[in-house]
Amino acid sequence: MTNRIRYGAKVLRLHKAISAPQFEVKTVLTNDPFVYVDLWLRRNHKDEALFYWRQAHEFYKASIGLPIESAPLVLYYCFMNAAKALLSAKGQQFSPHHGVSRHQMRGPNAKVVLSNEGIAIKPAGIVPALSVYFSEQETRQQHSLEDVLYNLAYIHRTYCLSYPRKPERFLPLKDLSFIRDANNEVRFFARPVDEANWTQFKKNLPQELAANPDGSKSLVSSGHVVWATQNAPTTAELDSLRQLSATLRKVIHYINGANALWYVKLKHKTSIGRQSITLTLAAMHRLSEICRYRPDELLSFLNGQKNWLLSEFLSTSRTQFIDEIACEMTGQQIMIPNVRIPS
Repeated sequence: MTNRIRYGAKVLRLHKAISAPQFEVKTVLTNDPFVYVDLWLRRNHKDEALFYWRQAHEFYKASIGLPIESAPLVLYYCFMNAAKALLSAKGQQFSPHHGVSRHQMRGPNAKVVLSNEGIAIKPAGIVPALSVYFSEQETRQQHSLEDVLYNLAYIHRTYCLSYPRKPERFLPLKDLSFIRDANNEVRFFARPVDEANWTQFKKNLPQELAANPDGSKSLVSSGHVVWATQNAPTTAELDSLRQLSATLRKVIHYINGANALWYVKLKHKTSIGRQSITLTLAAMHRLSEICRYRPDELLSFLNGQKNWLLSEFLSTSRTQFIDEIACEMTGQQIMIPNVRIPS
């Protein structure tokens, strides 16, 4: 016998924020996360973060309507300042440098493709500071742009259509919840969507998750926490749930929308142990540098067979990145209004 855990009457589910989700706080409904976070930063006297956040907002507005040839430069400065706002608001020390650069992977006569466009994470700067903040376990400091895009849930469908021979890496989920059993053990629970190839996908689940031992078409977290009651957690019990959630969010990612869509990143040789925020900022930096210094190579990408993938990344990452930063900074679940939130 299992029951979904609650905080009073509020059912607790996986949260968009990674490091310090406020499970007990009601969902924030807003059409403009920039305005809400601006007010939140002022209310919490985060003046330096507020400065960076407002810069990010101006670059965001400037990016709207720009052609694909120009958008990466402006979007990168939007994302960089949003990341600096997050780090500042959280008290995370960081060097003002970008912390990311080109990694030479391409031979002198090689074709210009995403698989040999390299990204290097530096020892200090904004990108490595994000890695420290998220406690990322990835040891490799060089990645190809192709692999980075392969590790982003919000463009995964486009990626797989662009690379039809590549296996799907993200398992879509439904019915997400935290359940408590008769032994007072709380675990994460979810089901794959109906059309998912569960037989194939469950072979590649990350270590944080496992197929449900009851044999049903579902998965549970490998770890658990203990709650003495179903709906009246102590402060320590809520903190333990946050720790479990942070562990799960290493491998479970969401796509922003009217209702968040959740996905498990499966094990694969190209897996990168970094959060979506870190990878998106690094990828946008690489594209912005190509935009500035190597326009002929940017045109080669845009005229190539993967131009739709880059176009989708540039158009989709804008709202996704800001939503992730806004939720992470405030610790709150921020959603679009006029959508009924399931109980």
